Amino acid sequence: MTGRRSLQSLAVAALAALSVLGLTSCSPPDTYVALGDSYTAGPLIPNQVGQPRGCLRSDRNYPRQAFPATGLAKFRDVSCSGAETEDMFAPQGPLYFGDTNPPQLDAVDGSARVVTIGIGGNDIGFSSIVENCVRVALVDPPCKNDYVHDGRDEISEKIAAVAPNVAAVVAAVHRKAPKAAVLVVGYPVILPDTGTGCYPLVPLLPQDVPYLRAKEKELNAMLARVAAANGATYVDTYTSSIGHDVCQLPTVKWVEALVVTSPAAPVHPNASGMANTGRVVGNAIRARLAG
Repeated sequence: MTGRRSLQSLAVAALAALSVLGLTSCSPPDTYVALGDSYTAGPLIPNQVGQPRGCLRSDRNYPRQAFPATGLAKFRDVSCSGAETEDMFAPQGPLYFGDTNPPQLDAVDGSARVVTIGIGGNDIGFSSIVENCVRVALVDPPCKNDYVHDGRDEISEKIAAVAPNVAAVVAAVHRKAPKAAVLVVGYPVILPDTGTGCYPLVPLLPQDVPYLRAKEKELNAMLARVAAANGATYVDTYTSSIGHDVCQLPTVKWVEALVVTSPAAPVHPNASGMANTGRVVGNAIRARLAG
């Protein structure tokens, strides 16, 4: 009888263990993971938080403002200023303080219920393009000539070339977090949506502004196509930010110009811009989870 009781006790214990394991494996994902570049991180917007310091993440960036909309328990923000698509898979650095950001995809696992991705602008070198297009006089040659020549548009070629890289990031997130809602976040308005800009306040030639505006729209359109083709949701942050471009008054603009009037990096969203993107992304997350 003693041996039989022992066997029964072992069986009960084994069933209990299996039950616990079963409950653990069935626990719903509970984490929001934010991946992205400086338009996600929020460089120089106070307060700068988190590690590594060189990623320049703000506690008012859009992932932190969208997080409450997820209704989830946990949050990981591994966005990093300067990030390109390759930095999703490999360490990024050295950064401003000499530190290194681990591969952003390392933060994605089966606990993820929501993953947002804001990437692509650095792959085409958008910041360097804007810097190259600065002109000191209206008689200077337009920068469009630097990129459109011999029947080619170099920026369009770069946008097309980065599309499979963004698709690879989305696919990797799906593999690592099969239960996660994946959202690809576009870029907000930078230059005025109509007209020829505000030279010399923003020293881009009137003939260059429509070209550069078209390139940002082309980048966003590529991100939307990649998202649709790879089981992700595209989040349009451009439309809601029209009228809040770099040419507006300090109290109206949501993206800073080359000379900033609100704490933020040049040609990057300020706190108001991040708040708008946070609202838009939060609404998109709610809709995706409800669906």
